[in-house]
Amino acid sequence: MTVSKEIQIVGGGLAGSEAAWQLAERGYRVVLHEMRPVRSTEAHKTDKLAELVCSNTFKSTEVTNAHGLLKAEMRQLGSVILTAADEARVAAGSALAVDRDVFSAAVHDRIHAHANITVVREELTTLPSPGIIATGPLTSDGLATAIRERLGVESLAFYDAIAPILAEESLDHSIVFRASRYGKETMEGADEGGAYLNCPMDKAQYEAFMDALATADQFTSHEFDKVPYFEGCMPVEEMARRGRESLRFGPMKPVGLDDPRTGRRPWAVVQLRKEDRAGRMWNIVGFQTRLRIPEQQRVLKMVPGLENAEFLRFGSIHRNSYVNSPASLTPHLSLRDDPQVMFAGQITGVEGYTESTATGILAAINLDRMLRGLEPVIPPPTTMLGALYRYLREADPKHFQPMNANFGLLEELSPVPRDKGKKREMYAERALSALAAWQATF
Repeated sequence: MTVSKEIQIVGGGLAGSEAAWQLAERGYRVVLHEMRPVRSTEAHKTDKLAELVCSNTFKSTEVTNAHGLLKAEMRQLGSVILTAADEARVAAGSALAVDRDVFSAAVHDRIHAHANITVVREELTTLPSPGIIATGPLTSDGLATAIRERLGVESLAFYDAIAPILAEESLDHSIVFRASRYGKETMEGADEGGAYLNCPMDKAQYEAFMDALATADQFTSHEFDKVPYFEGCMPVEEMARRGRESLRFGPMKPVGLDDPRTGRRPWAVVQLRKEDRAGRMWNIVGFQTRLRIPEQQRVLKMVPGLENAEFLRFGSIHRNSYVNSPASLTPHLSLRDDPQVMFAGQITGVEGYTESTATGILAAINLDRMLRGLEPVIPPPTTMLGALYRYLREADPKHFQPMNANFGLLEELSPVPRDKGKKREMYAERALSALAAWQATF
């Protein structure tokens, strides 16, 4: 039975389409605003809803993989995007890869056929209430201006300069040492010894690293991805081209740092900064990069102490409009002055198809709850979806950058299994059980 309240959703990508379906299935009248083809982008090729503009894969389906676990949670929550992906699946081993045209058509046709959904082709430049903003990384200038005016000029980024993130347990602590330059750089909640982890290099190691960086293969993509570099998001490989000593006087400067093993200053240092409060994820400071993923692994594993590093997120630089969620939004990703204006998808600061879609599900759940006079809810941080939302709530606003699903986000197990495979099985079992218990409460 259709309820009288009408909900406006801005953006017909993965998150917007998912949210529209979830709310329509709950009986709401939904107006889905999609600006294509009235106004196109440099990335999209069609006017179909949920068009995949980059890869055709939603990544792993195995629950012992972080992306697979998030998919399993989304299936428990009834994701229509995953249903369409299953129908369009092509052979890719354990990965959920799709025929992008078949997939988009499946979502497009479902949305248009739903009696409770009206699709309007127009560029919306306001923040409707009740509504969900799910315009993704290519948010139009007009809407971006409205967001910045509502949240403040520093709340919306247009270029995504990302450095790799590593798992703490994969670092070699016999080499890596904790220290801050001159002991002066501190961080709230920093452990004794300094806020940073440091990977020391001698001259020969630095020279070999520079040689590898100079010859590494870079990623190139759509024209819209060719961003103008400025100092705040200069790729490390671009900095290296300025001269052999450029990194040693930049992000790898060893000044004020003495290696406790030798008592001397290293020739160069790669610094790691804590990415989460528990210290399980560490960001490589100043190492935003456009290197291809295999090259990032090859080159960065040359750094002493990172030989066996596990990458929780790879570096990248591309056009990506996103909100500084921890600084600007509520825990359920709404405006602070109007909890019924919600955000979903990549604009919230999540990375990836699956992550974006998942936020669309939760946005719909919470908007439905608030319209019924109930409080918004967030899954527990033992679930992958809940852990992503915790990151968007608790990340350092000064260093906030988009995040994808990874096991480093989850609450740690106690006791911690020694076997990595068993550990991930236990993560998945706990997450799916916790999600089921959480669902049972509403």
